[in-house]
Amino acid sequence: MRVPKTLPVHLLGIAIVAAVGLSACGSTSTSSAAGVQLSLVAYSTPQAAYEQIISAFNATTQGKKITFTQSYGASGDQSRAVVAGLDADYVAFSLEPDVTRLVKANLVAADWNTSKYAGNVTDSVVVLVVRKGNPKNIKGWADLTKPGIEVITANPFTSGGARWNVMAAYGQVIKGGGTQADGVAYLNALFANVPVQDDSARKSLQTFTSGKGDVLLAYENEAIFAQQNGQDIDYVVPDSTILIENPSAVTTSSKHPEQAKAFLDFVLSPTAQTIFAKNGYRPVIDGITSPYDFPTPSGLFTIADLGGWTDVSKNFFDPKGSIMADVETKIGVSVG
Repeated sequence: MRVPKTLPVHLLGIAIVAAVGLSACGSTSTSSAAGVQLSLVAYSTPQAAYEQIISAFNATTQGKKITFTQSYGASGDQSRAVVAGLDADYVAFSLEPDVTRLVKANLVAADWNTSKYAGNVTDSVVVLVVRKGNPKNIKGWADLTKPGIEVITANPFTSGGARWNVMAAYGQVIKGGGTQADGVAYLNALFANVPVQDDSARKSLQTFTSGKGDVLLAYENEAIFAQQNGQDIDYVVPDSTILIENPSAVTTSSKHPEQAKAFLDFVLSPTAQTIFAKNGYRPVIDGITSPYDFPTPSGLFTIADLGGWTDVSKNFFDPKGSIMADVETKIGVSVG
């Protein structure tokens, strides 16, 4: 049941457009005429999975009379919207700093990540998505900085997925024995080949599947999503890449904390984790049957190996002065 490093595909255009459309305005799922309504605020990519998980939760005794409003978008934008007043009972973001922003605003408890799974509900890895048949013969990171190769990735100052892409690209240099200067040089060369930066990972997928670019930096689950929805793409799992960890939490502002916590517990149940697996995410709990036997890259590393999100956020993604602010400024991309 092992997934090869390069997967063939047949299966998206209309589905991605529909998903992006829903992401922009949110959607509502109902389970009963009366009961509690929870607000789910999430990053763009797990929409299909969460809609299925909500349906499964509604079929349980605890979830029978619970309805949901759902909002999906770029992880950083969603996090900032909650701080600005967007109603949220349950949040699901691409990366830890977007939850940390809510902790600092007293909207999520400081101990949110002390659970068995450190607050995470899914894992993934950064992969290289290519056209069907891999016509540009993309084999690894070194190919992405070659002249004439167009790379698609989202803007790391709005998209959590894009930040994972940046740290995968930088980290593979460091893990290969390079210095910080070598890693920064690679990022400059890489982003010089990026013609467009959308504000979310899902929009970058739409851009790529509409025909722009030679390779897309993406979550493994996004590549699988594209395959499931009819796109003629392949993808390569690099030997050296980063483990993506996606967190979720219940907000302290929730008017229904008991029900929100019940939903979070359900998200970590075998039923929900199986749904995530079927949608291309790597489950965080053991014993989940999946249609994908996710390969473990020989050079897999974590954000902790690169200093952890506190240091990484300051050094790489501070719009007032950081490695990526400098990279983006050189190619004329706004970081404000």
